[in-house]
Amino acid sequence: MGLLEGKVVVVTGAGRGIGRGEAIELARQGAQVVVNDVDADAAAAVAAEIGPANALAHVGDCSDVSTADGVVEQTLARFGRLDAIVNNAGIVRDRTLAKMTPDEWDAVIAVHLRGHYALTHAACAYWKEQGGGANTGHIVCTASTSGLLGNFGQANYGAAKAGIAAFSTIVAQEMARYGVNCNAIAPAARTRMTEGAYGDIGGGGPAASTSLGADVFDFWHPDNVAPMVAYLCSDAASHISGKVFGVQGDTVELYQPWTSVAVIENEHRRWDAEGLARRVGELFEASAMVPGAENMMAKLRYSMTDRNRPPR
Repeated sequence: MGLLEGKVVVVTGAGRGIGRGEAIELARQGAQVVVNDVDADAAAAVAAEIGPANALAHVGDCSDVSTADGVVEQTLARFGRLDAIVNNAGIVRDRTLAKMTPDEWDAVIAVHLRGHYALTHAACAYWKEQGGGANTGHIVCTASTSGLLGNFGQANYGAAKAGIAAFSTIVAQEMARYGVNCNAIAPAARTRMTEGAYGDIGGGGPAASTSLGADVFDFWHPDNVAPMVAYLCSDAASHISGKVFGVQGDTVELYQPWTSVAVIENEHRRWDAEGLARRVGELFEASAMVPGAENMMAKLRYSMTDRNRPPR
């Protein structure tokens, strides 16, 4: 028996990539899964792979409030309950800010931030109406290191993903009284959005044969993200909420939120600009931080390099 036996889970953007792997793993763990995607053929293919008794294909833009309300309504009509949601759908429109168009900004913010709001709002309204109780519901949001650390050429995507990390911690606080937990993942994997950075999309699974030889672990395969998501959707993870996990390959990281690392005080007097000019340097000395712009992605524990290796 899997961790999600008897549970019903909605996954957005589940037609391909990380979302597809999540949907299939959730079903493998015993859940009935609603496969949402804007691509009708992709959603239908994943639902068919899971099987008609345990999957429902839902076509629509998750950033549309009426679509989000509708997916919850259709889930309840088909399966009679809703236990978890996975906000996965995403797009990129990479460009430096000076060249970024308003449409490129708005499209990314809409799919990510508004998409997270719309489905989470609909699900939370349902769970609140149920009166709460232990293990009422589970929410998994999808942030990114581009938002947690910042990434060149992704002001729109990074801003949305940073907002999602904050969104998830706030929802966790607000819904705790109703027995709902909410966490976020910051996944890294090879998908249509990241192809090139993590290698070319090909067939096979995480431990499939590759150009490096048979049975080499494919660190960046998107299916590697799914087990952690299945766990966070289960009652086994009910005690965890408001946290952000990095998930890639065979690794799971825990991210710490913004934390004050140094302070200067002015003896109960209002600062003046000249005084700050003399003393702000103390903050950087105390924290060992550099004052100038940094490439924070260079500090990733697991970088965009070839990490394929034989299984241990």
